[in-house]
Amino acid sequence: MTNKATLLLCTCAALFSTQAISASEHSVSANAAASSNYFWRGITQSDDGAAVSGGIDYSHDSGFYIGTWASNVDFGDTSSTSYELDFYLGFSGEVKALSYDVGYIHYAYPDAAGDIDFGEVYGALGWRNVSLKVSYMTHAQSDSSTEEDMLYVELSAAFPVFTDAELGLHIGNSSGDTVMEWTGEDDSYMDYGVSLSKDAYTFGLVKTDLDADDDLKVYVSYAIDFDL
Repeated sequence: MTNKATLLLCTCAALFSTQAISASEHSVSANAAASSNYFWRGITQSDDGAAVSGGIDYSHDSGFYIGTWASNVDFGDTSSTSYELDFYLGFSGEVKALSYDVGYIHYAYPDAAGDIDFGEVYGALGWRNVSLKVSYMTHAQSDSSTEEDMLYVELSAAFPVFTDAELGLHIGNSSGDTVMEWTGEDDSYMDYGVSLSKDAYTFGLVKTDLDADDDLKVYVSYAIDFDL
């Protein structure tokens, strides 16, 4: 496990053991999901197979949060990597009608044959049903990216439709030399998504403009959240 991951776990443990924080000031929740495919920025991370994921989150009334999330992955026949383990922390809140979120996320692959972990900082602004988020790679291990250059900008929107359902719209742009390393194509590509969610179920469509991965793909998922 990397030093950053260890530090995050220690920080989380310290927060859980602090008795001075009252129950009204903090919360711990968990999530679990099963999906027919795991997409990250429009590209499958499970070789177009099913994925099971879950995570634990701590949040404080001040806006601080920290958490971890894991999912099975499959990067192809020659890869020994079987799962992804993410660690993140940040600060979120609202100023009148404007919401914000800033933080850091570390993507870890503990059983990978090489050193392919990487990290990003991110910032997001939301207004009503629309949010804009920017993520930038801060570092990458040697087998992940030699350039350490990737910027992702995404615009998302969610609207209530029908009876207790939600329509989600998403568009994103990945750019930088790392993108060219990973895709073998240009140093920039777009990804698009449409989803319809009701209760814990989601039906979605995903597409990119990459030459090698431009098919329209369909997924279904079931996700639950619960307090601990």
